[in-house]
Amino acid sequence: MAMEIGVCSWSLQVKSIPELKSFTDRLGINLVQIACGDPHHAAWDEGDAMPKAALAVGFQLGGAMLGFPGEDYTTPKHIERTGGFGDPALRPERIERLKWALNRTLELGLKDLMLHAGFLPEVGDPARKPFLDTLAKVSQLAAEKGITVAFETGQESSKLLRQTLDDLKCPNLKVNFDPANMLLYDKDDPIAAVELLGPDIRTVHVKDANRPTVPGTWGEEVPLGKGQTDTKKFLLALKKVGYTGPLFIEREVGDQKQRFDDIAHGVRFIRDVLG
Repeated sequence: MAMEIGVCSWSLQVKSIPELKSFTDRLGINLVQIACGDPHHAAWDEGDAMPKAALAVGFQLGGAMLGFPGEDYTTPKHIERTGGFGDPALRPERIERLKWALNRTLELGLKDLMLHAGFLPEVGDPARKPFLDTLAKVSQLAAEKGITVAFETGQESSKLLRQTLDDLKCPNLKVNFDPANMLLYDKDDPIAAVELLGPDIRTVHVKDANRPTVPGTWGEEVPLGKGQTDTKKFLLALKKVGYTGPLFIEREVGDQKQRFDDIAHGVRFIRDVLG
């Protein structure tokens, strides 16, 4: 089904596959973007048996997500220092984590892995070439496994991400489009970004937010339709550029009950918009 609604497993703060299945059943959806569950980051109770459990339980998987141990989201500056492949000293260790995640993606029967690449250096910055060399290595390792890697938006302008993908020329590097991140980081207009990145949007996180009111601080994440993303316009913009992939609702604020309620609201909201 085109633009099928799903949920990000980590948004429900679950630790086991049965718990996740219980929530998806209550939400009335059958599609999940699943956290890889690195033993040191977002681990599952099932451990190495998680893929087998996920495949046996009956929901549809629409890609895996890798987070790196040590990523610190306290402030935008903290994640700029610690996120993705940004710190040269952490790159060897994180390439090893990537290799682990590629294998787990295959164990899950999947061909798509999403992650935050880190803050991309601007054109002309001396740090850009070694960073892009690392991303080319990511592409190579993924291609050897037949996997597409999608970089999540937000930490850079869509223009810089577009330029980076064009410079890399790696057909298996794509975009995991999160419109709210562009506002939370105060980097771009998500609606305009859809047009620029459209051909390379592989998956979408549907999330809403308001821009920060104080420079250097986070914006505010809010339930779908209640922020500055203009979620209705965003969804219609995706349709306009020909996107037919999954729509994964992501919610990263509140306790488990609030997150569930907000995601349930999100399912209804998207269904109302798309008919």
